[in-house]
Amino acid sequence: MTERVWRGGLSIARVLYDFITAEATPGTGMDPEAVWSALDAIIHDLTPRNRELLAHRDALQAKIDSWHRDRAGQPWDAAAYKSFLEDIGYLQPEGPDFAIATDNVDPEIADIAGPQLVVPLTNARYALNAANARWGSLYDALYGTDAIPEEDGGAIEGDYNPVRGERVIAFARRFLDGCASLVGGSHRDATGYAVRDGALAAMFADGSVSGLADPDRFAGYRGAADAPSVLLLKRHGLHVEIQFDRGRPVGKDDKAGICDVVLEAAVTTIMDCEDSVATVDAEDKVRA
Repeated sequence: MTERVWRGGLSIARVLYDFITAEATPGTGMDPEAVWSALDAIIHDLTPRNRELLAHRDALQAKIDSWHRDRAGQPWDAAAYKSFLEDIGYLQPEGPDFAIATDNVDPEIADIAGPQLVVPLTNARYALNAANARWGSLYDALYGTDAIPEEDGGAIEGDYNPVRGERVIAFARRFLDGCASLVGGSHRDATGYAVRDGALAAMFADGSVSGLADPDRFAGYRGAADAPSVLLLKRHGLHVEIQFDRGRPVGKDDKAGICDVVLEAAVTTIMDCEDSVATVDAEDKVRA
């Protein structure tokens, strides 16, 4: 049997009590006994209310079960079902318009349209993969998936299929035209890039130069301004890297020297201690 410690009206597993007392609270300015006292008050205040809510849920479920049993074999009547749910209070009347503010919320959650990865805190490999998934190669993602068709010589075969590679590059250029279009011309025809007076400039074979239709989508660069190794674009709070290296197999055959397009995708990783983990008893929870 798990050893337990009594504090107020709480019976606490010893391993959890020791964790809060010896590891969680030191350095926080919180008194461990105050934590248990506050938890005791919260639990004894809300437990009766929680039991009432559970009983109300059971009562609603019993009425719903009975409604379906009484109408077994009858044609479905959506209007009657909705009216029934409203009558028993399962569906509530729509309230007035309201607004929810996002003050004091990190921009990665409030403003940036990127996915949040949820991984179990108890699996280090999953957590590491999720953290590394913030940036990913668009070229790799396209080449290895059915986003690029395999017919007409585009199959995934051997170390590298140049036909498939050309389709990947064409797709990526269309993507760049969509997320960071040029004033004139297309990224697919650019023969080089530079940074001039703090703005991105795309050069073409006929000697013409074009900037971005929206200059604010240029976020920065790495390397020399007249021959950057990386250009950084930004759209909807997410970043795109255009990487240049004529020494790499893809870059040496690319007219602009682009070797990859890397996307910022999952901007947050939620280290989950609840739904995606199996933490049943106090020992499991303390370990997490």
